[in-house]
Amino acid sequence: MGRHQDPAGTDAVAAVLEVSGVQWASSKNVAEAVLSRRPGVLSVEANPVAQTATVTYDPARTDLTQLRDWVRECGFHCAGQSVPHHVCDPMLEPNRSPEPSPHEAMEHGGDGSMSMAAMVADMRRRFLVAAILSVPVLLWSPIGRDVLGFGTPAPFGLRDDVFSLLLSLPVILYSAWIFFEGAWRALRSGTLDMMVLVAVAVGAGWLYSVGVTLTGGGEVFYEAATVLTAFVLLGHWFEMRARGGANDAIRTLLDLAPARALVVRDGEPVEVPTAEVAAGDLLLVRPGTKIATDGVVEEGGSEVDESMVTGESLPVHKAPGDPVIGATVNASGTLRVRATKVGADTALAQIVALVQQAQNSKAPGQRLADRAAFWLVLVALAAGAGTFLTWLAVGRSATEALLFAITVVVITCPDALGLATPTAIMVGSGLGAHRGVLFKNAAAIETSARVDAVVMDKTGTLTKGEPEVTDLVVDGLVRRRVLELAAAVERESEHPLALAVRRYADAQGARRLRASGFRNVAGRGAIAEVDGHRVAVGNRRLMESEAVDLEALGARRDELAAGGRTAVLVAVDSRTVAVIGIADAVRETSAAAVSALHEAGVEVVMLTGDNAATARRIADELGIDTVIAEVLPQDKAGRVVELQQAGRRVAMVGDGVNDAPALAAADLGIAIGTGTDVAIETADVVLMRSDPLDVPTALTIGRGTLRKMRQNLGWAVGYNALALPIAAGVFEPAFGLVLRPEIAALSMSGSSFLVAVNALLLKRLPLPEQAHRPLQPATEKEPA
Repeated sequence: MGRHQDPAGTDAVAAVLEVSGVQWASSKNVAEAVLSRRPGVLSVEANPVAQTATVTYDPARTDLTQLRDWVRECGFHCAGQSVPHHVCDPMLEPNRSPEPSPHEAMEHGGDGSMSMAAMVADMRRRFLVAAILSVPVLLWSPIGRDVLGFGTPAPFGLRDDVFSLLLSLPVILYSAWIFFEGAWRALRSGTLDMMVLVAVAVGAGWLYSVGVTLTGGGEVFYEAATVLTAFVLLGHWFEMRARGGANDAIRTLLDLAPARALVVRDGEPVEVPTAEVAAGDLLLVRPGTKIATDGVVEEGGSEVDESMVTGESLPVHKAPGDPVIGATVNASGTLRVRATKVGADTALAQIVALVQQAQNSKAPGQRLADRAAFWLVLVALAAGAGTFLTWLAVGRSATEALLFAITVVVITCPDALGLATPTAIMVGSGLGAHRGVLFKNAAAIETSARVDAVVMDKTGTLTKGEPEVTDLVVDGLVRRRVLELAAAVERESEHPLALAVRRYADAQGARRLRASGFRNVAGRGAIAEVDGHRVAVGNRRLMESEAVDLEALGARRDELAAGGRTAVLVAVDSRTVAVIGIADAVRETSAAAVSALHEAGVEVVMLTGDNAATARRIADELGIDTVIAEVLPQDKAGRVVELQQAGRRVAMVGDGVNDAPALAAADLGIAIGTGTDVAIETADVVLMRSDPLDVPTALTIGRGTLRKMRQNLGWAVGYNALALPIAAGVFEPAFGLVLRPEIAALSMSGSSFLVAVNALLLKRLPLPEQAHRPLQPATEKEPA
């Protein structure tokens, strides 16, 4: 649940309600229309794919209980408030009953609700009844007699129309009943949706036929009503299955969490549901099992596979005092972990919350599509009535005129228009989550597609944020000996540069020597006795104070400094023997990230507070276009604004701390290197990995998603523009082109299905090659 100030200054609350039973995409208009008129409700955004409604309301005038009751009054199920995830999701609510599991909650729903899986099964049953009974209705219809040549008389001596009426009753009263229920629900709420159109088409055709049958018989079309019902249900059965596939990302994330944990109580391990683990509990984590919650190691040592959350491919060694992340896999030793974050506070829960926040939100383009869908329903009803009256006026029979009218009403159903954007958003945000790229909302996805300039902070973004030895120039001694002497001195120091020298010496296999008489010279370096020699390690001022002649190495020292490196001099017995170049090393994927952005036509700007020489060295190494150096943190936002004023759509990439003003000022704020702290308030996109290559990945996903949105909207609008005149019979006199209602139903349902499938094809979007593995469930052994 989030709080924010609405324009009137009210302390508004945003809540996400599970609204299940939204079987048609356009039916979400019903929930939006009803809730938006209720006192205290400030805004409503329903999502038919996610089966949610995001409601912003004034808590002083209404509450969650009333919101749920109002949703139920619309005829939908409402499991409750879902923040940050499903209310029936115990993984994120530690005080709830452990049943059902998170995965079961998604499959079966809660509080008597109908989940997407249950709705798909219900749709299938209704379709099968309609399809089976439509066959004999069609055979004993004029089409069966005249076109198919079926000559068997109706059973029991009944007239064909009477027999068809009896067979059609289960179709109308069971299979098609959801149309009439939905239409009544929409009309009662003062809105129009697809249910109204289908109910009018099926109901008008069937009632007309019943009237003809009861008045002595004549030309009827029960087959049109039953086959129309079957085809509409078939199309939406497939469409709903596709919609369910759009939520695979959430299922994958939920599968990361272990269902049960071993908690040490009274000295003995007790297996409990993960939902019952509380902060402060001591967990026993055996080899091969998942760590239940975020925590700190209190006892033991092991390698932990964190790839499923952080994407890092190599296991991370954990010892007492080290933090661990819930849902990661303990690979080798046994650990005792003190739980620090449980339920909604865990890193995994924050990831799930951000993904759902994006999926539940509405893209700017969707608002226009929603308004268009409402008016399209009105146009369809008016066009149907106009078509009926026009054909009567030109002398056609009432039966023919009604067939044309029903076809118009059916074929212009705007369900594809309602699905066009939310399905693409669901798949796009899920694809990002699979690669550790978390979009906070649909608007962020749409904005990322339009970015043409990326501003990157240097330290911690393009670079690792920690110094490394880049050069070692030796004069008079062998390299290994120099490293042994210098590292012995630096092991006594806590300076970051000393740490870099120690790490480099260890990596080169240098022997560890003991230093004595260590003396730190503030701002200059350090001096100590090592192996009988006086060794000084530091800058030029230290050497001058020790009367050390730089000799030939002075020029090399100046070269390194001019190249943006920190030059550390090493003197042994008052003679300079080496100069060590230290710099903040670039990340392994930074060059590939810059190259990928250039290939996408995006300008790359490096923004840093470092000196110009250091910034230029990094820029030259990575091929960056523009360098803005020596900028204070408070001035970074101003530089971003300058780029925007020049007409660029700017994405700012930073660590989310000192870059917060710049992240907020940019068109798109991207927080990188956040690790387990994913709740970055100022960023629009959160990158779980410290990988610059995720930046072009985010932009690629945004562009791919926007492309699918446009394709879907274009298809939905173009389809209706073309289908309406054909259905109305405009081309019938000249070309003999006529569509029957059954074909119109198949065409309309196929259009919605194609929109959903087209969005799912986004999963095949080619992304920049990653050095890390995508987020995925890892296997674990069953707790013993």
